[in-house]
Amino acid sequence: MRPVQVVTAEQAAERDARAIAAGVPSRALMHAAGQHATAELMRHAGERARAAGVVIYAGGGNNGGDAWVVAGELASQGVPVRVVEVEAPRTDDARAAKAAAADRLQAVAAPLSAPGVVVDGLLGTGARGAPRGEVAAACEMIGAARRGGAFVVALDVPSGLDAATGAHEGAPRADLTVTFGTMKRGHLLARDWCGNIVVVDIGLGAHAELNDGAPRLADAAFVREFVPRIAADAHKGARKKVAIVGGARGMAGAVLLAARAALRSGVGLVKLVVDPENIDLVQRALPEAVAAAWPANDSEAAALDAWADAVLIGPGLGRGDGARPLVERVLRQTTVPVVLDADALNAFGGEPATVKSLIGARAALLTPHPLEFARLAGADAAVVNAQRFEVAAPLAAAAGAAVLLKGVPTVIAAPDGRRMVSASGTPVLGQGGSGDLLAGIAVTLLAQCGDALHAGAAAAWIHGRAAELAAPDGAVRGVTLDDVLDALRAAWLSEPGAPAPYVLAELAAVGER
Repeated sequence: MRPVQVVTAEQAAERDARAIAAGVPSRALMHAAGQHATAELMRHAGERARAAGVVIYAGGGNNGGDAWVVAGELASQGVPVRVVEVEAPRTDDARAAKAAAADRLQAVAAPLSAPGVVVDGLLGTGARGAPRGEVAAACEMIGAARRGGAFVVALDVPSGLDAATGAHEGAPRADLTVTFGTMKRGHLLARDWCGNIVVVDIGLGAHAELNDGAPRLADAAFVREFVPRIAADAHKGARKKVAIVGGARGMAGAVLLAARAALRSGVGLVKLVVDPENIDLVQRALPEAVAAAWPANDSEAAALDAWADAVLIGPGLGRGDGARPLVERVLRQTTVPVVLDADALNAFGGEPATVKSLIGARAALLTPHPLEFARLAGADAAVVNAQRFEVAAPLAAAAGAAVLLKGVPTVIAAPDGRRMVSASGTPVLGQGGSGDLLAGIAVTLLAQCGDALHAGAAAAWIHGRAAELAAPDGAVRGVTLDDVLDALRAAWLSEPGAPAPYVLAELAAVGER
């Protein structure tokens, strides 16, 4: 499987245009899109399709052309099909797809008042705003069919879903979205509306990946490529040592969660640097770790630099008067790679330049959730969420560190503008302490690899993958962070692969079903 980029509608159109200009017939792209969409429809809902038939809603553009190809492919397999032509084809390729399907459809045409599957082929990635007129009416019919029990398959995007922003006013909800060549931003910003998301190869070749700033989607193949193998003769020093600074009174659980995640991610040794009152507590709770009190002077802080291969600062640190001086002392007296999380970020609200001066030239990763991001950047949290693809890189440049902006999806940006996206995970991670697990994974990878952007992306994917494995049936209630920790072992064993050669990426539906 080749890497998959996450693109806007304009970037998707540019990839199509480049492939066509290079000699790939546009009709061949449409045929591949329809053919692979059909295969995915049958893989996910084949029994329903054969038993109760398929109704296909076709618009007038090339998305409608894709729908006509699907109709012809299903008819060739003997599946009962009815096409609702909401608009007559407007492009040569769409007209050709309709003509090619016509004879085959006559043999399987059926009224299908209660279809098992409905295909949404009304509007593609170029559409803007809520559906209107007859298309809006057709979207309502698709929604009604889904509420009646039909399985809805969207071609490229659910009609009316904005491929860049995820806005989906008037768009029918899908159980399966088959998208072509690339992942669209809107899919990841509106996961609930897309159901299962499958990216299929339609023949763009090298033009599917352009150097236009589109981030790479992290996946199992990326993690395998980036994370180093632990050698047969590895000892705890070879597996690296990390120090975790935090654990104020009443908040020791945060450093313990981070440490457990680090240990389950392959680190050799963890030192918990906590409020003196918590030393006995954390040693009893995690005997495999060592513990020390917060450094009271510069020489004690410098000792961390001599001992650790990377430092995580922030879990359970608190926002008391001593938090910022402690962070500053550790940063000034150490040079090893660093992860700043939680209250280590809150201590520098509106001061990313100060963070940059304290970090210096070392590899560094910041791991804020949107509110922490907003505090540090001096921005509005709603804007951060709405523009998460855009805002991470400027903060990374201002702070001189890679930034991992948590959320759906997680966006990771480097100071030089490079970006990655992780879309693994479920709402299971929406509970207190989840970020501590992520920070523990990230500091381990940063210690072992030294690249903050890639460490952040791999950590985010593994963290999300463990959540998926902890609740494979889509459950949220009843699943705890202990379950996620237990699933980390299986997450690290995740193998790259796809259910079919044409599948480039696949994301399961998230949320309670």
